[in-house]
Amino acid sequence: MKIVCLSDTHGMHDQVEVPDGDLLIHAGDLTNCGELEQVASFNAWLGRLPHAHKVVIAGNHDFCFEDTPQIAEPLVTNADYLIDSSVKVDGVTIYGSPWQPRFCDWAFNLNRGAELRRKWDLISPDTDILVTHGPARGYGGETIGGDDAGCEELLAALHRIRPRLHVFGHIHEGYGLYQNDHTSLLNTSICTIDYEPSNPPLVYDWIQ
Repeated sequence: MKIVCLSDTHGMHDQVEVPDGDLLIHAGDLTNCGELEQVASFNAWLGRLPHAHKVVIAGNHDFCFEDTPQIAEPLVTNADYLIDSSVKVDGVTIYGSPWQPRFCDWAFNLNRGAELRRKWDLISPDTDILVTHGPARGYGGETIGGDDAGCEELLAALHRIRPRLHVFGHIHEGYGLYQNDHTSLLNTSICTIDYEPSNPPLVYDWIQ
C-alpha cells in the first residue's frame, strides 16, 4: 500500500502536487483560520484525487472543527474525518487525534501533562498508523527559535503503542522523516515557515 502524507496546507491545497497512491493522510491545518468555505473547497479537492482511501484530522488552525463541529465535520464527505477515533483500511488500523500542547491561543490546545495524557490514553493499542497534528517530543517539533514544541506525553504513548508510522505536522520548519527503533515519524508540513506551500507530500510504502 502506497501512503501519501501531507498536512498544513492552510487553504492552499490547490497548489499542491499530490502523487498517486492507495491511501492519502492529511494531518491537519487544512484551513488558514477555520474558514468553512476553505473546508468545502478542501473537500471538493479531495474528491478530485484518485486515492481509494483518504483520512483527515483537524489542526490548531482549524477552529471551525472545535467551535462548530456540527457544521464543519459534515462538510468532509470525501474522507474519513477522525477525532480521537480510528478507521481500518485494508487491515491497517489508523487512529487520528488533533490535540497538541498549548501553542499561543489556537484550536485543540491542551495543557501539558495530565490533560494531554488523557487524550493519548484513548489511542487504540492496536494502532498501526497514528495521525496527530503535533509532533512527539524530539521528533520534528523544533521551532525556528530553538524550542521543542513536541509533546512528552505523546512520546510516551508512542513508546507504549509502537505504531509502525506516525504522521503529523504543525511545526513547519520540522518537515521531514525521522526514525526510532520501532516507528517512522513523518512531519508532513506542506507550508514552510513563510507559509509557502512548497514542501512535497511524503510517501511511505507499507509492506505487510
